[in-house]
Amino acid sequence: MAKPPSLPSDAESILELAARSMFGLFSSMSEGMMLVDRAGRVVWINDSYKRFLPALGFKGPEEFVGRPVEEVVPNTLMRHVIETGKPILVDLLTNKAGTFVVSRIPLRDESGEVIGALGMVLFDHPEATLQPLIAKFARLQRDLDDAKRELAAQRRTKYTFASFIGSSPAAIEVKRQARRAAQAGSTVLLLGETGSGKELLAHAIHASSARADKPFISVNLAAVPETLLEAEFFGVAPGAYTGADRKGREGKFKLADGGTLFLDEVGDMPLALQAKLLRALQEQEIEPLGSNRVIKVDVRVIAATGRDLKTLAAQGRFREDLYYRLNVLPVRLPALRERLSDLEALAESLLESIAARTELPQRELTPPALAVLAAYRWPGNVRELRNVLEQAAMLTDHARLTAEDIAGVLPEAAAEPARAAQLKPLPQLIAELERASIASALAATGGNKVSAARMLGISRATLYEKLGSRK
Repeated sequence: MAKPPSLPSDAESILELAARSMFGLFSSMSEGMMLVDRAGRVVWINDSYKRFLPALGFKGPEEFVGRPVEEVVPNTLMRHVIETGKPILVDLLTNKAGTFVVSRIPLRDESGEVIGALGMVLFDHPEATLQPLIAKFARLQRDLDDAKRELAAQRRTKYTFASFIGSSPAAIEVKRQARRAAQAGSTVLLLGETGSGKELLAHAIHASSARADKPFISVNLAAVPETLLEAEFFGVAPGAYTGADRKGREGKFKLADGGTLFLDEVGDMPLALQAKLLRALQEQEIEPLGSNRVIKVDVRVIAATGRDLKTLAAQGRFREDLYYRLNVLPVRLPALRERLSDLEALAESLLESIAARTELPQRELTPPALAVLAAYRWPGNVRELRNVLEQAAMLTDHARLTAEDIAGVLPEAAAEPARAAQLKPLPQLIAELERASIASALAATGGNKVSAARMLGISRATLYEKLGSRK
């Protein structure tokens, strides 16, 4: 390899002259300049810099020079430049003296060791001299702040226990169990039919837990294609596969770190993913796709399903060990037909919500309309009730919803029996409500008649008497 040509004998003097010239040029063109040594002490300022001293609280250079730079210049990054050896060519600095565009450059000796730093004030009124750039920066900062606030709002819980409407024995019992689950750190399994309020209760449990100020992340396993589920759960390492984001992507477990991960429709999870979920739950660690790096996480899982996981496990369609890992704190949500005494309060709350969202006038239910609702079986539970009420509210101009309004939007098979419900005598309606309350209490207590009687506020003998009259 050819040897580079030697420098002229006067090269050193030329370099020294160039350095002095550049230093003089910087000093004359900048709005102010300072030097600090390797210990971060100010060793020199030029005449232009002296005009900033009064605003910084100093009478003259003798009070300023010789002191640590962070003591005399608030918010400076000069020591960071000395410690890293990397320049900060353009930056905004704001302190008591104003807002400045500054540049900071490390100074090195002949061996390349950092011996100090040079700081220059390029502009001292950037709002005027660099107005377009400052305005663009401000817009970008506002957009970033708005995006952060929106993301934080999306990850906060939407509901509390007050959102779970109902004072029936079944509703009271499920809220009692859920409040106990909120105070524990264990995995919760919410069991109930579709539309019974499992996601609402998951939000409420998180909001009442010690993790309430941390993220609540939700994923519906039935809504995510099987091929994408692993990436959705555990994330993707940078450049893991062709077309992947070079920066990688965080999965739901990482997003929920410190908070709660809600797994809806967990019974639909493919077997191949169940083993990896079990490991994540047991070890509290994940491995992103395309990575051999294990990431520790701190996540509390709330799972929900309308399916019988124990039966699925017996059939080999759900891992038995995962079932037991999820079934630590099971909470069963009653179907709407099991708590019909809550129907009126639920309908009233839903109609208020519908009016607020659609900007329609507030609707009310007539007693015959409520009777029609009570006669329906509600396979879709509260979610279906909301849909029926919203349709009825949209299709009428009257303030009060009638039995005909409600029957008109019910499924065809239910419409005629529902219309007939408004013709029932009052004693019959009361008896039906009583039977529904007893069934609700028994369902909530797992068939324990002593506990059911206590919840209903009646004696055990009275409960047996009413049960006997139903045979």
